[in-house]
Amino acid sequence: MISLQVNGKKVELDQPTSLLDYLERLGVNPRTVAVEHNGEIIPRTSFTRVTFRDGDTVEIVRMVGGGSRPPPPIPPPPGGGGAG
Repeated sequence: MISLQVNGKKVELDQPTSLLDYLERLGVNPRTVAVEHNGEIIPRTSFTRVTFRDGDTVEIVRMVGGGSRPPPPIPPPPGGGGAG
């Protein structure tokens, strides 16, 4: 059993676990997150080389899009609601 901190919370795993296996367990697409492992930002190209071990500290941040897309149009009220 190993214990580590993930996003400030204690997490216990049965054994040392690769970053990609951990993300898969969470149902997280590795292309949509940034990861800091023991204070070091991990390039996505290095995700395959990272293994979580006892005492590690990990931050996983999900990418969120937004900015330039306008909000969806407001649907008309039920019954048409048009001027007539």
